[in-house]
Amino acid sequence: MAEQIYYPFQSFKASKKLCFLTGKPLNSSEEQITVFPQWLMSRYKLEDQPFKLLDESILTYKDLKLPCSAEANELYVEPLEREIEAAFTKGYDAVKELDELRIFQWAAKWLHGIIFNELQAAMRQQNAEGEEFSVSQSILQRFTNLHVMLQTLNLSIKFEEDFKPYSLFLFKVDNAENEFAYRDEVSTVTFSLRINDFGLIINLQDNGTIGRYNQAIYDKIKDQTLHPIQFEEFSARVFYSAYLFNRLPNYDIMPVGDEIYIEPQQLRGTSPKPMFDEWQVKTYGQVLENFWEKWGYLLLEIIKDPDNPVSHLFDAEGNFKPADSLGLEK
Repeated sequence: MAEQIYYPFQSFKASKKLCFLTGKPLNSSEEQITVFPQWLMSRYKLEDQPFKLLDESILTYKDLKLPCSAEANELYVEPLEREIEAAFTKGYDAVKELDELRIFQWAAKWLHGIIFNELQAAMRQQNAEGEEFSVSQSILQRFTNLHVMLQTLNLSIKFEEDFKPYSLFLFKVDNAENEFAYRDEVSTVTFSLRINDFGLIINLQDNGTIGRYNQAIYDKIKDQTLHPIQFEEFSARVFYSAYLFNRLPNYDIMPVGDEIYIEPQQLRGTSPKPMFDEWQVKTYGQVLENFWEKWGYLLLEIIKDPDNPVSHLFDAEGNFKPADSLGLEK
């Protein structure tokens, strides 16, 4: 008989007394792990850096924790961390050789940790104000789906052939030494990380749709070495695409013997709408302004020509701009 999937969000059982991965009761409050991997925090001196939650409260990176049983940590989390650390330390070529599912599991564990801490903070705030805790059902369903997929780490979960629940983009990037550039968007479960000599972007819950939506551009640049500003430009496109994606993936989950099979339901459903809302240049420009903050770009400059917003990836003819031709600081 297949093991049972753990659903922490169905009745808000996302408790500090239960293992985040298995749902089993913990033996002590000391059974917890940091959301940001210790090896990563040490390497980039993040432990005491401030991390702002959505409710504007400030924690440090090392304060963000997940309840995790010693057994789950030893059997599932630590082996994953060691594998990722080894590849990420070597750089782009080693990361490219990783099984994509392992990168997905690692990013999903990380983003689930952010979600867990955000929900804990929201519950504290609403309880302090005498309000009953509530959250959008669609957002909750997205978090639930993500956590189900995360359990590929510890359960015998099988996907339909050629199906993957995520879109992943990986680039070689000429990053500044010891730079750590990370961002996430919890509501769309989108994540980007730029370190060492690479950058990766992943939407964790789109069934590969955002990858297909951006495939033509990705094909033009995926084998190039990017300047950081070019990576951030493509990241802005992916994050904005995730915002425009207007479907909520659902799945058929079927226990068969000792395994659990997951098949995606049709995304189109009965809606006649395209799967992506209309691309708005001004809104994209606002996203890009945020991603290009380091280089001082302002919205009015980016969309001065609304039909041709500023791009450091492509020239006016649509040809890739080599990173060393940009003349920009990293």
